[in-house]
Amino acid sequence: MAQEEKNVPLLKMSNIEKSFQSVKVLKNVKLELYEGKVLALMGENGAGKSTLMNILMGNYHMDAGEIELEGKPVLIQSPIMALRLGISMIYQELNPILDMTIAENIFLNRENTFVHTNFVKEKYVNQETDRLLQQFDVARKATDKMKELSVAECQMIEIIKAVSYHSKIIIMDEPTSSLSSDEEEKLFSTIRDLKAQGVGIIYISHRMEEIFNIADNVMVLRDGEFITSESIQNVTRASLIKNMVGRELSDMYPKTKCEIGETILEIKDFNRKDMFHNISFQVKKGEILGISGLVGAGRSEVIKAIFGLDPYDSGQIFLKGKEVKIRNTQDAIQSGIAMVSEDRKAYGLILCRSINENISLAHMNQFCKGIFLNQKQEKKECESIANRLNLKRRDMGQPTGDLSGGNQQKVVIAKWMLRQPDVLILDEPTRGIDVGAKTEIYSMMCNLASKGIAIIMISSELPEILGMSDRIIVMHEGRLTGELMRSEATQETVLYYALGGKNNE
Repeated sequence: MAQEEKNVPLLKMSNIEKSFQSVKVLKNVKLELYEGKVLALMGENGAGKSTLMNILMGNYHMDAGEIELEGKPVLIQSPIMALRLGISMIYQELNPILDMTIAENIFLNRENTFVHTNFVKEKYVNQETDRLLQQFDVARKATDKMKELSVAECQMIEIIKAVSYHSKIIIMDEPTSSLSSDEEEKLFSTIRDLKAQGVGIIYISHRMEEIFNIADNVMVLRDGEFITSESIQNVTRASLIKNMVGRELSDMYPKTKCEIGETILEIKDFNRKDMFHNISFQVKKGEILGISGLVGAGRSEVIKAIFGLDPYDSGQIFLKGKEVKIRNTQDAIQSGIAMVSEDRKAYGLILCRSINENISLAHMNQFCKGIFLNQKQEKKECESIANRLNLKRRDMGQPTGDLSGGNQQKVVIAKWMLRQPDVLILDEPTRGIDVGAKTEIYSMMCNLASKGIAIIMISSELPEILGMSDRIIVMHEGRLTGELMRSEATQETVLYYALGGKNNE
């Protein structure tokens, strides 16, 4: 008889409470997970999802409440204890040890050693890793270094690592945020296999289509409180959004019509060997230019070269009709170009520093008179921009690394909103961000466009590209294959070009 039929959950969390200093982040939260089921845990950034899961993993200690595994009370005091109890987690923020091999990362702290020695059975560990890589169809070897892997490949390694623990409960926090559609399907296939083995999965995602594809039940948190838990069959997209944000979202993409002016940025014959070829496009004042394409199409590589993060072999960059040479990010910023990177940890934030410092970092000259910093003005302007973005924090002095992934993204965007550049590049601007925050960011984009800023947006979400772009260019294998105006763009036409179709075919 299944656990659910016996009415005994695999996991039960009751009356969970947690505070940080004087801020209560969880209030009487409850959760039930059954054997062989996927529970989607939903809520806006700052709703308390990560805090609840960190309590379950032993990273945080709850102030009050009880946790039961298969009907028996447990006290989880550390992540090692959680793993021993059969609970593992795939974290949204990846933290691989880059100079170690894939095998060393997967089997870290549980290496198989020879009897009475500390020598690792390297051959066995590598063979077991190669077996897992083959099972997940990852075209890598156990001995490959993590620093050689793409973000998507690192995500797959984290998934493999969690599965390799043979856990009874697996927590997946935004597991598809860096995966291609093929890799997503492999993950969903793995989830179905795990369900068949009786594994319970807590699945955190802001992608609605995933929830309705893979979840059996949906639980919603809002502002640290339990709102609802019900079968996926009784949930609609509209009801789920309303429960998450506490209001109706009548228009997911609040695109406003802005006056489009002269060309601000023009790229001519951009090339980089094995990355992109003969890329030419322009973006105009007040325009939102969407760049679409499948994973590996070269979109981010082009944008990184424009912003000075990566070199390019040949080509020209024109700003307001004048050619500029961009050799590094300082050149780009001084030329009036700003960029919100897909990888906020590597390129957008200093996680150990405060929210205030991160927002003001790129434009300290605005707050300085000679060698003196006007801290009052700095704090006032940073706090104003944080409030406009509904940034959830204890205060402006809170370390940015303590924020949820979505709120960290808001800090990066706030940094450039304060600077008011001529060109704003947004690479996957809403990755890992909840539906309420997405709408706020879309409104911000429209507001900036109305002030004459030229915006380039790269997104893997087709509805986002179609909903927010005035014009769309599409890439395939490092080349431009199509260009569409908003009025003529459909999911079918964008996908046609993304798969290699051309204008004249």
